[in-house]
Amino acid sequence: MSKNKLMMTIFVASEAFFFIALIISYVFYSHAGGRLSASAKYLDVPKTAVFTVMLLASSLTIEVANRKLKKNQRKSMLWWLGASVVLGLIFLIGQGLEYETLISEHITVSKNLFGSAFFTLTGFHGFHVLIGLIVLTIIGGLIRSGAYMKVEYDTLNTATVYWHFVDAVWVVVFSVVYIGSLI
Repeated sequence: MSKNKLMMTIFVASEAFFFIALIISYVFYSHAGGRLSASAKYLDVPKTAVFTVMLLASSLTIEVANRKLKKNQRKSMLWWLGASVVLGLIFLIGQGLEYETLISEHITVSKNLFGSAFFTLTGFHGFHVLIGLIVLTIIGGLIRSGAYMKVEYDTLNTATVYWHFVDAVWVVVFSVVYIGSLI
């Protein structure tokens, strides 16, 4: 394992603890009074499930991009990396639509504990997705320029660790928040 990948793995582990704390807070505060907040009924589980599939598909496309780069198939790699970025953007748009719906129902950070916990947890995740998209776009640009050939595989491989983490966190968040709202 390269030093970069090791450091990213350590960083991801530290972020995992932060997300665990946010998820526990969400569960605690969204169930104030012993039952799930009535605000949770406004969550659009089927629509968010579609956007979740898009995010999870981006993990597959970034893996294909990694393999293409390892085989020095740079044009193909850039296409697959671009697909990962587009799928991540679609996911963020979906989250924005979810926020728009909740806000139109007057569910905000300051409305109640559910709103505060929901927007904090999903907003922090969305921020991580955005950072990942920026990093992947920069890496794609550097690889495309050809000025980064010496370390490009290690760099993309390291960023992939972060991207898989962001996707894995969403699986837990979707399960707890969205699937949990149906139970």
